Amino acid sequence: MPLAGKPTTQLAALALALAGPAGAQAPGEARAAFTRQLVAAAVARAEVKVRYVPGYVRLPYPGGDVPANTGVCTDEIIRIYRAVGIDLQREVHEDVVRSRPAYPRVRGRPDASIDHRRVPNLMAYFARHGEALAIGPDPGDYRPGDVVAWDLQAGHIGMVVDRKDPSGSRPLVLHNVGAGPRIEDALFAWRIIGHYRYPAAMLRRPSRVNWEPRSSGR
Repeated sequence: MPLAGKPTTQLAALALALAGPAGAQAPGEARAAFTRQLVAAAVARAEVKVRYVPGYVRLPYPGGDVPANTGVCTDEIIRIYRAVGIDLQREVHEDVVRSRPAYPRVRGRPDASIDHRRVPNLMAYFARHGEALAIGPDPGDYRPGDVVAWDLQAGHIGMVVDRKDPSGSRPLVLHNVGAGPRIEDALFAWRIIGHYRYPAAMLRRPSRVNWEPRSSGR
């Protein structure tokens, strides 16, 4: 159980850099450096073979993950952020505990094994603690590192990377729609229902909460 008031290491470091204290890395440079790491982590996911397995898995907390060779679209986003030091399992779970009405897909007691693996819950978290950006038809509005959600079955989510389609007009996305993590020209393949940048330019971290996560059952 994390100690109350102890921030995630990467988030704390980024917050300090973005605050721009004297002698520190400029906010814009810190943002660019973080985004490069984030996008590199996303691109690296395309080299991993993953079977699409959507079932419930009881996870350890924090830092829990389904088996490395399985997962769904949300697991790719979770793994990308975890590669740069941000544990969305913990971040989402603690926000659910603080503000459960903001998470309509959470039924009953919060469950740290599944809540962060649901697209609507990630959308709610990114909107609350990142930047909810405009949704539109202009490819130029979607930057590397942006998270995009689509209206596909129970919801679909992926990340924009620093590569473009053959015409050079549309950015490609890293996602897992069923065949494992792939980088594809899929930004406008389905109706976009969410567009986020996380962490936001300025981070305001609430105090940690003391909560023993649910670890069994759905």
